[in-house]
Amino acid sequence: MTTSYSVFRDESKLDINYIPSKLPHREKEQRLLSEFFNFIIQCPTQMTQRVILTGDVGTGKTALAQTFGADLTSQTKRKNLKFHYVHINCREFRGSLQPILHKIVTAFRPTYPARGYAADEILATLMQVLDEEETTLIVTLDEFDSLIEKVGSDAVYKLTRIHETRQGQPQRLSFIFIMRDLNAIEHLDDSAKSTLQRNIIRLQRYGKPQLIDILNDRAALAFTLGAVEDDVIDLTAELAHSQTGNARFGIELLWRAGKYADASELGHISAECIRNAISAIIPTLHRSELASLDFHEKLFLLAIARYFKENQEAYVQIGEAEKAYQVICEEYEEPPKSHTQIWLYVQYLSKLGVLKAEVVSSETRGRANRISLPSIPAAELEQEMNLSLQGKR
Repeated sequence: MTTSYSVFRDESKLDINYIPSKLPHREKEQRLLSEFFNFIIQCPTQMTQRVILTGDVGTGKTALAQTFGADLTSQTKRKNLKFHYVHINCREFRGSLQPILHKIVTAFRPTYPARGYAADEILATLMQVLDEEETTLIVTLDEFDSLIEKVGSDAVYKLTRIHETRQGQPQRLSFIFIMRDLNAIEHLDDSAKSTLQRNIIRLQRYGKPQLIDILNDRAALAFTLGAVEDDVIDLTAELAHSQTGNARFGIELLWRAGKYADASELGHISAECIRNAISAIIPTLHRSELASLDFHEKLFLLAIARYFKENQEAYVQIGEAEKAYQVICEEYEEPPKSHTQIWLYVQYLSKLGVLKAEVVSSETRGRANRISLPSIPAAELEQEMNLSLQGKR
């Protein structure tokens, strides 16, 4: 909640889900994307398209796709053309095709059952729905690498060759695939690979001057007039540039610095607020990744954070971690998951770099699994998890 001395005018403009109306220094890529999909306005059902957006974290891949989708939606509406844009993050669904397709179908049929249908059946239903609605659809599959890693060539082939089974019928479904690394494509078989490597748009890392422009744009939308001076924007851009030109990192840094400014009732964001923010940011888990965790993963992380905050220890045995998790589940009135499921959580969170799990040998206990929190302060993680779980109790 903002206060009378708050530096924020509209902090939602710094949220990871905010879609900006313009993207500084991505105009060329946006024009190219528009050219690739121009047929949706000129001859909507005569062809289909597949485009890959690739680049490092924070280069604007997601923002570019969403801004393009919103712009194309506005254009088609003005021309009375039926068109839909759907954006899916594959990592939120653990790279599994069936729930991804279900999510797409529910954009048109909200009551479509979540269980009982295989991916092929849901894909057929989607095409039937598009025919019934007489609409075209662009689906953006964000973090498409995770889908390739999980199910490989079969999923890619099904998605990209769907119109080959609909000879003579309207072509309604096109795709944008967002990938950090194109190396994942090399693991596909030749037939699946050939359907992807046609139209690739590569987003280069932002330089510091470009980051200054991006941060100035967001600051003007998010903060009160005069709350952020040029030298503070410059410092933030320098820090974001050191993080491989990650614009998202810089935007999150501004948001956090604003919170420090409000907590101190400064009325403006100082360089010290930025320094406090950079020292407190979770290095391996930003809010965008935190949002993709499921409810019980968040409960388990909260338990781990509380354990290390209350016990001055470097490690916790898996059994003790489970006990701490059961206490949190009781607090949230949730039945705890099984030992096997907990171990899957540990492995997944270790892969993300949040936790570290290892097997150690002991003369008294033999081999045992233990968990550590290698680089995230327990108090900071607890605060982030409480914020994420707010309203879930």
